[in-house]
Amino acid sequence: MTGVAVELTELTRLYGETRALDGLTLHIEPGEMVALLGPSGCGKTTALRILAGLDEATSGTVTVGGVDVSTVPANKRDMGMVFQAYSLFPHLTVLDNVAFGLKMRGKAKGERLSRAADMLDLVGLGALGGRYAKELSGGQQQRVALARALAIQPRVLLLDEPLSALDAKVRTQLRDEIRRVQLDVGTTTLFVTHDQEEALAVADRVGVMNKGRLEQLAEPAELYAHPATPFVADFVGLNNRVPATVSGGRASLLGLSLPAAQGSVDGEGVAMVRPESVSVTADPSGTATVTSVSFLGAISRVHLSAAEGAVLMAQMASSAARDLQPGERVAVAVDSDAVLVTPA
Repeated sequence: MTGVAVELTELTRLYGETRALDGLTLHIEPGEMVALLGPSGCGKTTALRILAGLDEATSGTVTVGGVDVSTVPANKRDMGMVFQAYSLFPHLTVLDNVAFGLKMRGKAKGERLSRAADMLDLVGLGALGGRYAKELSGGQQQRVALARALAIQPRVLLLDEPLSALDAKVRTQLRDEIRRVQLDVGTTTLFVTHDQEEALAVADRVGVMNKGRLEQLAEPAELYAHPATPFVADFVGLNNRVPATVSGGRASLLGLSLPAAQGSVDGEGVAMVRPESVSVTADPSGTATVTSVSFLGAISRVHLSAAEGAVLMAQMASSAARDLQPGERVAVAVDSDAVLVTPA
């Protein structure tokens, strides 16, 4: 398949007094996977439903492949959808479930069964075509739902919290599988999730939404390392909130001087510092004290009490953290090219 460009332009959606979308503009490149990330009620699912044609914008336009589809009904938009609920037909086999959309489009039986079998092979379930949904695990059922969505060769693939009902291990496996399949097929994809790890792991770009607006849209590494707003910094990843003072483009915190990121306040504020940017070394004359160490497998989190009442968390390899003991004095450094300082 060849992906198509998608444009959401100045979308608003009002539900009475509630503004679910507030001027959302989003461009998705052909073949790109964009994840919309945000808390419940931020508007991400509303945006997906408007793109799908399942909801209507109060104002704004939806363009797919250069054509305005704002008034085109959902069944004419040629989009594949995968929801949190698998929504498989219990009375049909796996193969017939995947072929169902093709049957509705009037495809010949031989063609639709051949296409369905190809899609099952693509998601690793080629041997299970004769089974029924109740005979499959949750992860397998979601793979079938993905195969069904792709079987119709949609111009756009829409994924609405598709992994939320699965346990952690299966969720990790299936998110990687979804990304592999999306890259193989090349379909332009919008992925909606509240799970930041999911979004950062699979998407070409991640958009963080808040109160119906897009706060930042960037590649995962850029979004994580350089959050554009206090909301993005607070929502994506863990952060230490450290008292800081900004003057002349420099932030003073923990006895250190670091570049202040664009968008930082001047004067007194709170610096957002990632735990993995904090390094700790044993030092009897250090300015911080270890309060506890949490072992998490390959990594550990070291909790610290620092000067002026600051509470910190450092994340490091467990091999480096295992010798640190509660009550031990340590020196603290921050390895970051810039820190965002928000209003106190």
